[in-house]
Amino acid sequence: MVKQNNNVKKRPNIIYIMSDDHALRAISAYQSDIAHLAPTPNIDRLARNGARFDNSFVTNSLCGPSRAAMLTGKFGHKNGFNHNGQLFDGHQVVWPRLLKNHGYTTACIGKWHINLTPDGIDFDHWEILNDQGEYYNPDFITANGVKREEGYTTELITQKTLNWLDEQQGNDNPFALLMHHKAPHRNWMPAPQHTRAFEDTTFPIPENYFDTYEGRVAASLQTMTIYRDAQEGHDLKMTTGVGETEWREDIWPFLLARLTPEQRKEWDLAYQARNDEMNANEANWTDEEMAIWKYQRYLQDYLATIISVDESVGAVLDYLEAHGMAENTIVVYTSDQGFYMGEHGWFDKRFMYEESFRAPLLIQYPAQIAPGTVVNQLVQNIDYAPTFLEYAGVTIPEEIQGESMVPLLSGDSPEDWRTSLYYHFYEYPAMHDVCRHYGVRDTRYKLMHFYYQIDEWEFYDLQEDPAEMNNAINDPRYTGEIKRLKEEIKKLEKQYDVPPMAEWASAPLNYSPAPTLQELYPESYLIAEH
Repeated sequence: MVKQNNNVKKRPNIIYIMSDDHALRAISAYQSDIAHLAPTPNIDRLARNGARFDNSFVTNSLCGPSRAAMLTGKFGHKNGFNHNGQLFDGHQVVWPRLLKNHGYTTACIGKWHINLTPDGIDFDHWEILNDQGEYYNPDFITANGVKREEGYTTELITQKTLNWLDEQQGNDNPFALLMHHKAPHRNWMPAPQHTRAFEDTTFPIPENYFDTYEGRVAASLQTMTIYRDAQEGHDLKMTTGVGETEWREDIWPFLLARLTPEQRKEWDLAYQARNDEMNANEANWTDEEMAIWKYQRYLQDYLATIISVDESVGAVLDYLEAHGMAENTIVVYTSDQGFYMGEHGWFDKRFMYEESFRAPLLIQYPAQIAPGTVVNQLVQNIDYAPTFLEYAGVTIPEEIQGESMVPLLSGDSPEDWRTSLYYHFYEYPAMHDVCRHYGVRDTRYKLMHFYYQIDEWEFYDLQEDPAEMNNAINDPRYTGEIKRLKEEIKKLEKQYDVPPMAEWASAPLNYSPAPTLQELYPESYLIAEH
């Protein structure tokens, strides 16, 4: 392989690595209570070599809307993508195309998940998973058709990325690569070598795992509780009985069916003893004991899928260092949102509570960012686009609503940096039954309004109640703060040009029909339907 020319390019390369549903608590650089049990040494390298953001948030804790916000630098009501199932307009202003128009070579490898294909983005190269993607033997969609590839998806995405980086050797243009992983999205199927990684590990149970949701109506209505709502087969890999290998209830059986006979044999062997023990004891367990067993199984698999993601990040960083490219390459690691790891008893996301509202963000750029930088200012995923554009020397379009984080990464503390964040979740009624809501968060307080079939306000003092267990909306001590934050919501809605509530508050979800793979590639699509 030819090494890159030693003359450092003025414009940086960009590698934007994004996982799906990666909780902040599951990255050891954030020094959580499980950091010593499930470390992420390679992702942590980004924090050591560059910057760790301690107050990074999303505009809408849901996969598609979060990706749209990241691409456009705009809230969903401006980019047209407020909930999953809509069609994203890829012809609007997006930062990858702006970079391409200014001489960058661009690519996307891995999970896309807004539209079937990246129409309008104009990538020079793209190989993307079909919709959510699969953990084993995935379908990769390209401009030339669809190909099913045998292997573990995280590892396949990593190898495709390294191959593409090889192809850039000798190319005088800077590049921008979106490397998007499926993991650790549901249903948390680890790589063969990691299925047993945590089988003997007991993870600490969150204090609010058995939350009763007193004073929080919307929280009481959700259907994303691990011990009540997780699919025993699909999510928790529980089998039908001692000696059996068939999963219990499985809402998407085609995922397990994708495994080859050899992969399935290895998979069954990895889980057999644990499942047999569970099946033998289940009748004697209390509901609480079973709920705790399910929590441990969930975390064991969720965190095991992250091992492969961490290895992937390490492979990319090693490649850059080996080829003399690290100094002038921006490497970003983030997730499309946060995720619940048993807090409030939950898996999934959607709520504006901290665990899903907050997202990990680590950025390495040795030429510009000092090692060990910690950024405490409030940032959101609409800030990624203007940051990349400024680093690349491209004018930031006025329609972008985010702010460039370059000053923060340079060690500055701009006096006019935002002091509050706006959030809006639209997808209800839908999976997991999380009510529509919007709200504001500043450096200490949070105010949320749940609407559409309910009308409930919630207020939290995050300093006194970081777990958000006590809705203080009626606490007279906070009357002034609640009034102030209601005014702050109005100010932010005006700033971000949010349509009047009367226009959308009770509107049904607007789903857009999308073509199937067979319709898109009628001649080249030769894979059996799922």
